[in-house]
Amino acid sequence: MKKVTNVIVAGLGGQGVLKLTDILADVLFHEGYDVKKSEVHGMSQRGGSVSSEIRFGEEIASPMIPEGEADLLVSLDSTQTQINLHRLREGGTVIRPEDEPIGELSNPKCANVLMLGALSRHLDIPEQALLDGIAKFLPAKVLEMNLAAFKLGRKGGLK
Repeated sequence: MKKVTNVIVAGLGGQGVLKLTDILADVLFHEGYDVKKSEVHGMSQRGGSVSSEIRFGEEIASPMIPEGEADLLVSLDSTQTQINLHRLREGGTVIRPEDEPIGELSNPKCANVLMLGALSRHLDIPEQALLDGIAKFLPAKVLEMNLAAFKLGRKGGLK
């Protein structure tokens, strides 16, 4: 657990960037990692860029990911992928909405949780811990559709 993992989630205001990273940071903390999280809201209330960074490992000193050192970039909107690519390390992984089965969702508002499922394929975190985290953060009236979205994203992207 000595390695530090750096994750950037980028999207537009209202897409659930902060909810996704709140869930993930909480799950990571309960799995025993030191976790730091930071956010940039920008013009989020007007549909502008929003990003959130999570760093986790044995010991994390700063919440800010150094330029070019992100291991994973999750883009909730295709317009945000290119804008944030410079933050990814060489050989890092990009998870883009166009590569995931977003069109199969019963409600497009669950896309952020689907993308959490896609991200989870790249993390050594038990699936049940993530499902429990989703249940902790989301109200009962939308829980089932979000759990289904997570499982769809976890299953894999479009072929």
